[in-house]
Amino acid sequence: MKRASRSAGGICLALCLGGFSAVLSTVSAVAQTYPVRTVRLVVGYPAGGLTDGVARTLSAGLAEALGQQMIVDNRGGAGSAIGTDIVAKSQPDGHTLLVADQALITNPTLYAKLPYDTLKDLQPVSLVGAASLAIVVHPSLPVRSVKDLVALAKARPGQINYASGGNGTATHLAGELFKQEAGVQMVHIPYKGAGVAISDLLGGHVSIMFSSIGASAPHVSAGKLRALAVTGPTRASVLQDVPTLKEAGYPAAALVGYWGILAPAGVPRDIVDKLSKTIAATIKRPEVNKRLVDQGVEPSGSDPAEYGEVIRRETAKWAKVIKAAGIKVD
Repeated sequence: MKRASRSAGGICLALCLGGFSAVLSTVSAVAQTYPVRTVRLVVGYPAGGLTDGVARTLSAGLAEALGQQMIVDNRGGAGSAIGTDIVAKSQPDGHTLLVADQALITNPTLYAKLPYDTLKDLQPVSLVGAASLAIVVHPSLPVRSVKDLVALAKARPGQINYASGGNGTATHLAGELFKQEAGVQMVHIPYKGAGVAISDLLGGHVSIMFSSIGASAPHVSAGKLRALAVTGPTRASVLQDVPTLKEAGYPAAALVGYWGILAPAGVPRDIVDKLSKTIAATIKRPEVNKRLVDQGVEPSGSDPAEYGEVIRRETAKWAKVIKAAGIKVD
């Protein structure tokens, strides 16, 4: 009886191990053949913005590396939440991916309710890069440094305004963080898009903007705007003469926005790892790297765990800023 029992147990163990090996082989085969059709890069904004530009910069290189067509699918609305929800609810086979920006991190606090759970319904694949903003002013404003701006704002509380691309956007939240850390009062003027906001800044209708570097650098070079500082930890590649907020004496007001790729939860880990490595290799290609830098994004690939840690850390940081400022988006 004991021999028979041992024999049956051995057969069971062999079958179980065989089944497990078969599963591993299947997963590995899936990763090797992936992708088997066109891959969608979903962007939660209309065409023409920075996140759209990042997606289009990556798409050609990824298509070449993966051997399948990559299409950019613009699904704008609700501060990118519509596009994010599409990816969160898509088939978890790696053929629908999200190109996310800072809104992925701030939306859970800005919106009372989202149709998805960022941490449960999505899984990080890789960082693409990080970007600072530039504090730019119209030349008519009598300031040439951040300290000048703070002094003027304290002398004229509530009389200086700053433009943003809309409530809850990075260009808005950067202004709120600066106000909190510098102890100044400035009036927020939200626009329907950063492009409209910077046009009014160029026209002198507003005084200040916390603008994407890619959008403002050409105007700074042309002398149409004056850059006081960049918000990141290091000087920007395209604004080397402009100090950081830390150098200007306000390190706590520093901020960086992050761009990355996410997949629906449930995509096999082998596919996620393959994508992560491919994205990192694509970012290192000189032509891709240069295009990202020209848009104001400092390229930086990562593994999934590193990007996940960035999401958790930054979500907690910005939740405090948003709640302190009392910002809500309907």
